[in-house]
Amino acid sequence: MSDAELVSALRDLLGAELVAYLGTVKETGAVRQWAEGSRAIANPTDKERLRIAYRAARMISERDSPAVAQAWFQGLNPILDDISPARALRDGDLDAEGPRVLGAARQFAAVG
Repeated sequence: MSDAELVSALRDLLGAELVAYLGTVKETGAVRQWAEGSRAIANPTDKERLRIAYRAARMISERDSPAVAQAWFQGLNPILDDISPARALRDGDLDAEGPRVLGAARQFAAVG
């Protein structure tokens, strides 16, 4: 999946504002440009963060809906020490938090 396809699919699942937050940009215009392919995701860590977010969002939206996935990313999560998955991915060490977020998404998708 290309970066443009990734961002476009993630934007469809989570919305442009949440993708901008995860991609550490301040404006949704950057998200649109990424999705169009007219702007590159400059930081490899941001790109990996978006890939992890896509995997988690897709797991949840396959069981429920994109709206549920969006709410899950923003809600406090007891598995993640009562911080939101979006914040864990954005502010935490991606090597540690990425697997934790995926595990929490897997559990949510399995149990609800």
